[in-house]
Amino acid sequence: RQAPQFPQNDVAGKKIAAGICGILLGALGIHKFILGYTTEGIIMLVVSLLIGIPTCGLGFGILGIIGLIEGIIYLTKSDEQFLNTYVRNKRGWF
Repeated sequence: RQAPQFPQNDVAGKKIAAGICGILLGALGIHKFILGYTTEGIIMLVVSLLIGIPTCGLGFGILGIIGLIEGIIYLTKSDEQFLNTYVRNKRGWF
């Protein structure tokens, strides 16, 4: 059975959108939702709110750093590496 084909511009668009959202809105998990990782996105959103509010933003900051790192990783991968890692193999974290 042949693997599904993904249009190259769709992969590049997702990569850029997820990378920028990871860098700017990483604590909210928006980049996870863009990639179709609903569970991981909800985890980041809920944890950042539940831990961030009582710790005066510390939890939000920690998850923001995680999102920043993931965004940079997304943007530094080639389109083919991004496709294989995050679209085909569904790697949800880092």
